Amino acid sequence: MALGATVHNFDIDLADADRGVYESLALRVARHPSESDEYLVARVLAYCLEYGEGIAFSPGGLSDPDEPPVAIRDLTGALRTWIDIGTPEAARLHRAAKLAARVAVYVHKDPSQWLRSLAGARIHRAAEVELWAFDRSLIAALCARLERRTAFTLSVSDRELFVSLPDVTLSGVLTRLSIA
Repeated sequence: MALGATVHNFDIDLADADRGVYESLALRVARHPSESDEYLVARVLAYCLEYGEGIAFSPGGLSDPDEPPVAIRDLTGALRTWIDIGTPEAARLHRAAKLAARVAVYVHKDPSQWLRSLAGARIHRAAEVELWAFDRSLIAALCARLERRTAFTLSVSDRELFVSLPDVTLSGVLTRLSIA
């Protein structure tokens, strides 16, 4: 028998001074059985950092490799922004850049080997693909506090993230990467 998804509830007060976005979010996030804590946390943070009208988690999650983990669609359902998590292969980025006007990738692992693998690869509009690396110590600290119901405040200023939990405030920088 296959394992089902686990639902995590996140109550997030978002204050993104970089984009002028201030919202209270109540997210119910289905976690695929093969999804790591790090991936889940990165997916939720990426959702917050890209939050806007039409944003949604992919309904298929990790089980649908042809869809982004997070997407922004217009009112007609057309894909505007493909938001990927982790270290997608060059072919996936190439396809994403052809399907969406904007592609953003949020990396929660060491990106050095992945960036080397992308260098020289055929990626449509490669210079326009936005690559961001989370501070790995921030991801690890959030994973250590991850529960089925988690509430925090996320403040963003100059691409520095401040996550305020009931007992501690964590911080980390979001670093812009580029395909060499």
